[in-house]
Amino acid sequence: MSVQGLGMQFKDYDSLLNECVNQKSLIGGQRVQAHMIKTHYLPPVYLRTRLIVFYLKCEVLRDARMVFDEMPERNVVSWTAMISGYTKCGLYSDALTLFVQMLRSGTYPNEFTFATVLTSCVGASGFEHGRQIHSLIIKTPFEFHIFVGSSLLDLYAKAGKIHEAHTVFEALPERDVVSCTAIISGYAQLGLDKEALELFCALQKEGMPSNFVTYASVITALSGLAAFEYGRQVHAHVLRSELSSYIVLQNSLIDMYSKCGNLSYARKVFEIMPERTVISWNAMLSGYSKHGIGKTVVDLYNRMNTENKVKPDSTTLLTVLSGCSHGGMEDIGLKFFDEMKGRRNGVDLSIELYGCVVDLLGRAGQLERALQFVKEMPFEPNAAIWGSLMGACRVHKNVEIGKIAGRKILEIEPENAGNYVILCNLYACEGNWEEVRKLRELMKEKAVIKEPGKSWIEFDHTIHTFYASDRSHPRKEEVFLKVRELSDRIKTAGYCPDLSSVLYDVDEEQKERMLLGHSEKLALAFGMINVSETKPIRIMKNLRICVDCHNFAKFVSGVYGREVFVRDKSRFHHIVNGVCLCGDYW
Repeated sequence: MSVQGLGMQFKDYDSLLNECVNQKSLIGGQRVQAHMIKTHYLPPVYLRTRLIVFYLKCEVLRDARMVFDEMPERNVVSWTAMISGYTKCGLYSDALTLFVQMLRSGTYPNEFTFATVLTSCVGASGFEHGRQIHSLIIKTPFEFHIFVGSSLLDLYAKAGKIHEAHTVFEALPERDVVSCTAIISGYAQLGLDKEALELFCALQKEGMPSNFVTYASVITALSGLAAFEYGRQVHAHVLRSELSSYIVLQNSLIDMYSKCGNLSYARKVFEIMPERTVISWNAMLSGYSKHGIGKTVVDLYNRMNTENKVKPDSTTLLTVLSGCSHGGMEDIGLKFFDEMKGRRNGVDLSIELYGCVVDLLGRAGQLERALQFVKEMPFEPNAAIWGSLMGACRVHKNVEIGKIAGRKILEIEPENAGNYVILCNLYACEGNWEEVRKLRELMKEKAVIKEPGKSWIEFDHTIHTFYASDRSHPRKEEVFLKVRELSDRIKTAGYCPDLSSVLYDVDEEQKERMLLGHSEKLALAFGMINVSETKPIRIMKNLRICVDCHNFAKFVSGVYGREVFVRDKSRFHHIVNGVCLCGDYW
């Protein structure tokens, strides 16, 4: 530039600017722009747009906007570049405002403009803007463009409109890894794990390519399903694709194996990681915590502090305290909480941490102390804390404190069916069927509907789902016969049905029949029929496992010598030789 002076041409400026963009050389690019100004060179739209792109690459949004505002004329690329800059900086409102200005200027968007601006449509209000933009897209030739389609289905999926997202996906004339990943991720994020897995398998058969985000999404779905064999297969795919070095994938694998009840596999992934984030530590700590292995939680946390490479966050502290609670280590947990209060670790003590202490005291049977702790908390107790106390009262059969917690929780969450069920359990324990009847009437009055209990088990690459007294499974007769056979056999070993688990005032024979129809027993019977004796039986449950089903599984494990994993809504139950790691408290 110094030598050529006024002789600098478009191609020279273009070459220099492109190199500055590639190297993110802020000083270099500023010198190129300064030379244009000093020599009174009037750059065409293309070069001005390259200057915008350059400043955005160097993360200098303000200077990019100055170049944009000074442009005597703009084309669709200029507008799109500036909209993209705002979107990448998370300034979604500015991006949408600029898009509207673009339309008013008479410049018509192209496929890249639409794909970019749709990613700025976040949140409730953003979704409405996205729907309006979709209406505009329908009038263009870009409705079925792969980039636009991927952004549209991502918009609908993130808004929870998965059916609309799938409609967009099905209409795409071609699919790439981005669109396939977006729809799988949409299902997984909404908890539609089975649908996400089925779609992944179908797209794999069609030859769909996968990247690390695709695998992370499907592993999330497998975590929800606790589909261990599928998980191993996907892990093998990850290893063959040479994507296993991505930390986000390794974290997902730790979480998946933990939720499938295989902590040894999770620990192997954890140990071979060349680098760990706080998410890695939290995933591993959470795995041990949910399995009730409190000592290992504390040991691993101490190792984290000793290595001092990653700082614990609020989730870490919550997980460790929860691990102490589930592991029956109330003294260590309380000491740990007191240390946190004194030290703070740069992390504010949240209401969730106080809730863990309530759970800790409740598990230890110190219910009066737990109630006093709730009253003295620096927070207004929420439904989770009262629910934890009420659950402890159910286990320890303390009806009086349970009633206090029950009244409070129904004031806070009158629409939560689970709260009514636990309170009904409390009244049923003391045979107070009149109060149970009143609660059921109150549920009807408030139109509260209890979520139906279901359990599922993976076998032969199929997820088999059972509901209470389910008659829909193709092998239902065989399964019901097996339940009765198991019941008769374990009764000779001392099993006695816990009729208090039935919240209806009916005769004992009818109560026992109702207990035999519980979904956990159906899934366990199916596993006993089909799963090899050399392998553990792994069952998932959407609600908490009832006391009777827990006892049933323990006796089956002891009498038949089977290893049984049950993952319920609250935690894991790892049963070996008739003994559960949960210590019969969950």
